[in-house]
Amino acid sequence: MTVKSSLNKRVCWRVMLCVVCMLICPLTVFAQEKSAEQIDMTKRTKELKNLRWGMFICWSFSTFSGQEWTRNIKDINFFRATEVDTDQWAKTAKEAEMGYILFLAKHHDGFCLWDTKTTDRKVTKAPLGKDVLAELRKSCDKYGIKLALYFSEGEFDWRKPEKDEQVDKDAAMNGGGLNPELKKAQLKELLTEYGSFEYIWFDHAVGTGGLNHEETTAWCKKFQPACFIGYNHGDQTSADIRLGEMGRPGKLEDISSAGYMDKKVTKNNWKLAEFTYPILPPHQGGAMWFYSLPKHDNLVHPASKLFNDYQGAVKHENIFSIDVGPDYKGKIREVDVKVLQEVGKLIREQKDKKE
Repeated sequence: MTVKSSLNKRVCWRVMLCVVCMLICPLTVFAQEKSAEQIDMTKRTKELKNLRWGMFICWSFSTFSGQEWTRNIKDINFFRATEVDTDQWAKTAKEAEMGYILFLAKHHDGFCLWDTKTTDRKVTKAPLGKDVLAELRKSCDKYGIKLALYFSEGEFDWRKPEKDEQVDKDAAMNGGGLNPELKKAQLKELLTEYGSFEYIWFDHAVGTGGLNHEETTAWCKKFQPACFIGYNHGDQTSADIRLGEMGRPGKLEDISSAGYMDKKVTKNNWKLAEFTYPILPPHQGGAMWFYSLPKHDNLVHPASKLFNDYQGAVKHENIFSIDVGPDYKGKIREVDVKVLQEVGKLIREQKDKKE
């Protein structure tokens, strides 16, 4: 074979390959778009309702500060955990007859519990050095538990001194840091690198981050169209799920049961109601949503209360997320494990009676 003949054949094959790619690629994109359009949201709503209840995991700077909101942390070594036991979290959820874990990916301080490429303010740069979300995904898959995400929309400017806290808070509520590209980049990472999520619990406590709720929903649906989106405050027109911070069981249209939700909301497209509160009862000092302080290690809501609210969730077709804060070693407190195991036992006994 001559060199010229060989070159001609090589060029011919390359041309044919390009033609095939041009024909296939549009079909692939079209197929993806069609699958997004054809998602049965009625079916998805039923799937979420069938999850019944789950464990809300809050683990971040506030675990170590003993305060609900932890500001002015410049050194990420403040997150001093060197251990984490995500298998214990998922195993406990399974024993409690839970369907999912709702995981705090990022709180208002901007500390990321996954190996983000957007900032060094992340857990893989802290002493723990592990991608906690990746570890949790493995544990959830191991125990057959679904996964959902909590994500703070905005961030405090932690570089400001304590005396400017109110000024900082006012600015955050008005703009939430005004960094929409950061918000989009972080959400894209979460939604494309860690598998599918049941829903995202967006916290509006320090603003939208510069990307409004309609834009945020559209951005998330671009990557996971079946993922439900919820906001605990602000515009609800694009939300799938009604969030109930410090809420209780109730009918979907009963806004008064939604906890911190803006009571003036009139226009929405909610398909499902969620409510949540901490497993820690009210107490003096320390955090509520995160691990509090060692002196509160024996404080916990009784299994009877959690079971009653679980029954209420089932009755009204809500989902119920009980907040549990892992301790300094990344483990759920023994007292919480025992209570959750007891609730699981009560749920199984109820099922046996019905059968």
